Amino acid sequence: MLFYQSDSQLRLVSRHRDRLAQAFRFVLAEPLLVESLLDKAKFQDLAERMKLPVPAARRICPTGNDPEEIGLNFPIIVKPVQHAERDMVAWKLIASSHKALLVETPETLRVLWPHFVAANLDLLFQEAILGPENRIESYHVYLDQTGAIVAEFTGRKIRTLPVTCGLSTAVETTDAADVREIGRDIVQKLDLRGVAKLDFKRCLKGNLYLLEINPRFNLWHHLGAVAGVNLPGLVYADLTGLPRPVGRVARAGVRWVAPWADMRAAQESGIPITTWLWWLLHCEAKAGIAWDDPMPIVKKVLARIPRSRGALAQNEPYATS
Repeated sequence: MLFYQSDSQLRLVSRHRDRLAQAFRFVLAEPLLVESLLDKAKFQDLAERMKLPVPAARRICPTGNDPEEIGLNFPIIVKPVQHAERDMVAWKLIASSHKALLVETPETLRVLWPHFVAANLDLLFQEAILGPENRIESYHVYLDQTGAIVAEFTGRKIRTLPVTCGLSTAVETTDAADVREIGRDIVQKLDLRGVAKLDFKRCLKGNLYLLEINPRFNLWHHLGAVAGVNLPGLVYADLTGLPRPVGRVARAGVRWVAPWADMRAAQESGIPITTWLWWLLHCEAKAGIAWDDPMPIVKKVLARIPRSRGALAQNEPYATS
């Protein structure tokens, strides 16, 4: 049985699916669709052809191009087209731990441009949807081999680290009918199979814009299982011929947290530590913490005491990883 949790794992399984299928069971979207969803520029082209609600964007290699000619309205978001290891090493030299960079003005873009050229990356420049990160909402789904929706749930980000364009450190399930409706429409248009996470951002007027689609397993599935919808469990049941688990409706308001990273995110958001600790204690799903098996977290705390505060969250899992 194969459960792929990163872009690199997804790419490996998809590109070698015929050979792997001789020894493993797994469920995947079609090869061309997987390649399009893994490449942000290809995804933008696909979304525009399918008339999906994506922000305007352009793929640009900064080398040999002029920042004055991107043809987009500011502010904009800049992010690497692919998450290949080499690309991400170069990207982190520019953006540190930010998944993307928010560029407010053409003047700021001109300052950043030489760094983009030096990185020698293909980049996606996208018109920004204004609003904080907690306006990013998501649709999570498993579609079986016939294309039928087996189970689904919706969620939203609570906090990220860094606060802008960061990775999720705290998330929660929701009961957003419009997110569910548009998510269903998109996966059916794409004829998707397997699991997927669709990220949207709700603009200040309330409209939903599609940011990306990740057709793989991820840490949101921990939260979904705690809330009542175990998408990996349903996949496992289908692949092994077992009965599907009953009760496939997720409770809204169930929360997941990556404690070390979220402590820093809360501090950066101005939340008092006592307020955050009370919230943490009542959070239903915690990455790396189980009160009935406390020794791993005790050992983790003791091992990290000598490290700098900046290293505490270095290896902690995030909801979108």
